[in-house]
Amino acid sequence: MAQLSLFDNDNTASAPLASRLRPETLEEYVGQRHLLDKGKILRQLIDKDQISSMIFWGPPGVGKTTLARIIAGRTNATFIEFSAVSSGIKEIKEVMEQAQKNRFMGVRTILFADEIHRFNKAQQDAFLPYVEKGSIILIGATTENPSFEINSALLSRCKVFVLKSLDEADLCRLLSHALKSPKGFGTTNIITGETHLQAIARFANGDARTALNTLEMAVLNGRIDGDGSIHVDDEVLAQCMNRRSLLYDKNGEEHYNLISALHKSMRNSDPDAAVYWLCRMLDGGEEPLYIARRLVRFASEDVGIADSQALQVAVAAYQACHFLGMPECDVHLTHAVVYLSMAPKSNALYMACEQAKQDVRTLPAEPVPLQICNAPTSLMKELDYGKGYVYAHDTREKLSKMKCLPESLADRRYYLPTGEGNEKAVKERLEEILAWKNG
Repeated sequence: MAQLSLFDNDNTASAPLASRLRPETLEEYVGQRHLLDKGKILRQLIDKDQISSMIFWGPPGVGKTTLARIIAGRTNATFIEFSAVSSGIKEIKEVMEQAQKNRFMGVRTILFADEIHRFNKAQQDAFLPYVEKGSIILIGATTENPSFEINSALLSRCKVFVLKSLDEADLCRLLSHALKSPKGFGTTNIITGETHLQAIARFANGDARTALNTLEMAVLNGRIDGDGSIHVDDEVLAQCMNRRSLLYDKNGEEHYNLISALHKSMRNSDPDAAVYWLCRMLDGGEEPLYIARRLVRFASEDVGIADSQALQVAVAAYQACHFLGMPECDVHLTHAVVYLSMAPKSNALYMACEQAKQDVRTLPAEPVPLQICNAPTSLMKELDYGKGYVYAHDTREKLSKMKCLPESLADRRYYLPTGEGNEKAVKERLEEILAWKNG
């Protein structure tokens, strides 16, 4: 594989603005002050040229690839960039062997793997022995949680640095630079307001690439005066920002973060937060039936008998989503989310189920007590199947003191009702039953 140049930037006017403005030094780099300010660990490693294998984890457009290239420009090591799409096991091993030869000659090799989560297990395994021996310094960049997407053996040999979304002040500074820099629009008189830059920064949602692309689109569609000046007005900008770009990956970590936020907001009886997270998921393209299924689960897990109507509402919302689909079913999901948020909460059913499952998994599988065994044949009756069974409907109390659990579990309690909502009456009824049986 041919070694790539340190910077592939196309600085011609035809290159995208984000590419033309890619920083080449730490002084030009915007954001990540928690890692790159003087005295911070990553800054010290870079300044001392003592970098080791590391993973840059963060959302799109925060400068992961740019930072790797800046590091390459400041080190004495050979720099090679790898693609998960075009690099197979054969190519990886060829580069690794060359890196090992370089090491013997006293030359370090930095291998940059962009979107390292897209490398399969075999590809990641091919890196491992060379990272262990120090033949390469691996720098990986990923938008996905490394805990889930990177082999544990490889991950344990890399330092993970979390890159954060850029704040609006960082993005505004970047946009202002784009208007002034000769690499950007510095040679053209762009007439726009500070409020426009703030609007773009807010729309970009922490993503520098989105911010620069939006600015470029607005400028290219602006009104051109006779003297060549370009006006970016409210109408043009509104067309360039007709939909907020919210971070959402239906198969990634953010998917689970948002459904967790919805679930925990409902559990905390916060309907406003719950509706917000619901709309975030829908706006990101989440399948409404997936959300509806989670609501059905929530109805029994977190509300339960405290309000059994909750399950009916959740199931009805699922059916409505199935009948109507988006966008009409959003109000039905909102109906269920608000109902579940405001319903009294009890996890007694969930706890009973989990404790019973634990006993089933860990305790011996005891036989069914004979008194509640079925006895369809005479032989089974001779063996005392069903002996001692009491038909509850034949008693005045509609109860019996017959034991239904195995002897070793005779006093085990799984369902422990709370005093919330309708479950208060159930709790009182159960206490009466237990008192009668123990009397």
